[in-house]
Amino acid sequence: MKYKNLIFDLDGTLWDSRATIIKIWNDVLNKHGLIKKDLKPEDMNQYMGLLADHILKDMVPGISDQLVFEVLSEIVQEENNILHKYGGILYEGVEKTLKNLAKSHSLFIVSNCQDGYIESFLAFNNFGDLFTDFESYGRTRKPKAENIKLIMERNNLSPESTVYIGDTQTDYNSAKMNHLPFIFCGYGFGKLDTPEYQPSVSKFPDIELYI
Repeated sequence: MKYKNLIFDLDGTLWDSRATIIKIWNDVLNKHGLIKKDLKPEDMNQYMGLLADHILKDMVPGISDQLVFEVLSEIVQEENNILHKYGGILYEGVEKTLKNLAKSHSLFIVSNCQDGYIESFLAFNNFGDLFTDFESYGRTRKPKAENIKLIMERNNLSPESTVYIGDTQTDYNSAKMNHLPFIFCGYGFGKLDTPEYQPSVSKFPDIELYI
């Protein structure tokens, strides 16, 4: 066994929630007159894994900080409620692989999502018993690299026995800032600056080849 501790990103790594959340974004943005046509699920691809306020500011250039706060407050509250009930789509092999890994590894999640989002993921899929700990930007207001550090400190994880698994350049950078090895999920939403990066997997179960 190379690594005892596995820290996962969420969106683009474990599941795809776009189809569930897109209606919420459209409803709230239309309510405030911020979009001219509804967003499609694929329109969210470029934003998955980014901070919500950055997403909104990119979608609506010049939007005020106050309006960002109001809009995101509405979106976040509704997202957590809906995801708790309807969830997202797990990538192929995620459930079986996580349950198998949990027998011999400690599993964690660090995501740039809002507070309550990871909790909805765990509750909808009945994964609560599989994960030792998790952290999010919404809870700490800290970037992903710092949240990875918090998880490592809180659980006494050493870089030598820990790996971060994600699908974006931000995930890679955050892992390296904590001196962690990184496994890239090529089926997710992101791309790396190094196209031929290894280790890279095209389906989730293949991470077992590298841990």
